[in-house]
Amino acid sequence: MNIIQCSLCKKPFQSIGGKVCGECLKKLDEDFIKVRDYIDENKRSDIDKIAEETGVSKQAILYLLKDGRLIINDAEAGGGMLFCEICKKPINTGRMCKDCKGRVALTMQKNISPDKAFDKRRTTGTQGKGIAKM
Repeated sequence: MNIIQCSLCKKPFQSIGGKVCGECLKKLDEDFIKVRDYIDENKRSDIDKIAEETGVSKQAILYLLKDGRLIINDAEAGGGMLFCEICKKPINTGRMCKDCKGRVALTMQKNISPDKAFDKRRTTGTQGKGIAKM
């Protein structure tokens, strides 16, 4: 386990892979419900309006959007705050636009063909483990 700084509150915490401490994660879950319900009722709201009406910080809303838990219906309504990390087009959720996601997936598929994955399993010696021979 590593001790890292929470990406939201900046306090150090012991992490097993996440970037947000337990307290912030619990608060994010509560904030998610508030924001999700608000967006369901107010389809054309931007981040500033959502933050003002729900009392949830813009930082938390952006975290939920980048994490893919929330979607703002109109990418332009994101208030110019959420952009594809590769091509910089406005997006409404996640970290990449649909086109860039497709290109990344295609590149990954080319680099890890099924034959390579099979060869890797064969060379790691995982076959036959846990089987007792008599």
